[in-house]
Amino acid sequence: MPLFNSLRIKLRKLERPKAPKQSYSTLLAFAATTLILSATASAGPREQAKRIHDRLAGVPASATVLDEMTTLIQGGDVRTAAFMAMDTPTFYNVTLKNWVSPWTNEESDIFVPLNDYTATVIGVARDDVDFRQILSGDILYVGNSNLGLPPYANNNNAHYEALEQQNIDLQANLVASTQSSVTGMPPQATAGVMTTRAAARSFFKDGTNRAMFRFTLINHMCTDLEGVKDISRVPDRIRQDVSRSPGGDSRIFINSCVGCHSGMDPLAQSFAYYEYEYDVESDPDGNNGFLAYNDAGELDPVTGSRVTEKHRINENNFPFGFVIQDDSWDNYWRAGQNQNLGWDQSLSGSGSGAKSMGQELAHSRTFAQCQVTKVFQNVCLRDPQDSADRQQVALMTDNFSANNYQIRSVFADAADYCKGE
Repeated sequence: MPLFNSLRIKLRKLERPKAPKQSYSTLLAFAATTLILSATASAGPREQAKRIHDRLAGVPASATVLDEMTTLIQGGDVRTAAFMAMDTPTFYNVTLKNWVSPWTNEESDIFVPLNDYTATVIGVARDDVDFRQILSGDILYVGNSNLGLPPYANNNNAHYEALEQQNIDLQANLVASTQSSVTGMPPQATAGVMTTRAAARSFFKDGTNRAMFRFTLINHMCTDLEGVKDISRVPDRIRQDVSRSPGGDSRIFINSCVGCHSGMDPLAQSFAYYEYEYDVESDPDGNNGFLAYNDAGELDPVTGSRVTEKHRINENNFPFGFVIQDDSWDNYWRAGQNQNLGWDQSLSGSGSGAKSMGQELAHSRTFAQCQVTKVFQNVCLRDPQDSADRQQVALMTDNFSANNYQIRSVFADAADYCKGE
């Protein structure tokens, strides 16, 4: 009997189902999550101060600054603590530089040299300039002339590269100026960062200048053309270079191409007088090129008007298409599904030139919300994820407007919201 009972016990053990084994990585992930949640739940004012400084400045705070920020947070003044963190050179030289750099090129490369586009946005942030001016203002930030830097040049980036290579404090040494006084661009032709040399080299070089419009949407409205595609808009302003039967199938144009071009082409017409000029043979990358603009009385030899040649290319694709005669623009997206982008009703929705078109985009609710979302991602190190996050983005957008569109106030709001993460 003892032998029988022993055998029965062994058989029961063999029949008993085994608990699934947890992988080592799963256990580590669980432990890490537990630690993070525990740290978040117990993060006190000093830990929050450290996190705010790390996220905004990108470097540890000194003991003195950390003490002052901690005292402010204990007193409920988180915004002042955040602005203290932003009063650090690395917030401008590193955090803002890395935030803006991807907007300056088609590849969204963060590792591009400092340029006039990036420096201008950094200066606008530092000086609490209405951030909407980055798409319409006659603004440009250059390095202090006392630094012995190469002077600003229309045909190279040496001035800004020297600023970066010498690790010059941008907070202290960027000087506000105007494009019209430095580059010679007529004041009415300036349109914030869209008419900087860096933007022109990336988005006006070759093509039909539609790239400038598309990447302005991506970088400052947080949507590509697919996001605003609307086939219900009238296609009367679509240019000759767009085939009405791509691949021999007119249905593709009607159901796809028209959705983007019917709204884009009337707006991108505002760039009709611009060209990025460079030597294709000796300088194929356009490193030594410059932004050109046909002012009143300056005629393109091919078009016989101020409209640049690139706007009349491939005219045989559809000879009956729209022929650009000037830089007048209209926003067809004020009606239809894209009216939900929040266009400013105090503006007319039409005009002439890039300056007023940039103002049309920058005065929309979507522009403001886009900037807020990008700051949220930069400071919180994640996308907005749930209803609480989305409500916070909406609140921060309202605050952005109420604070005269000062972008540093958005960084402060984001740092406050994510201080416990």
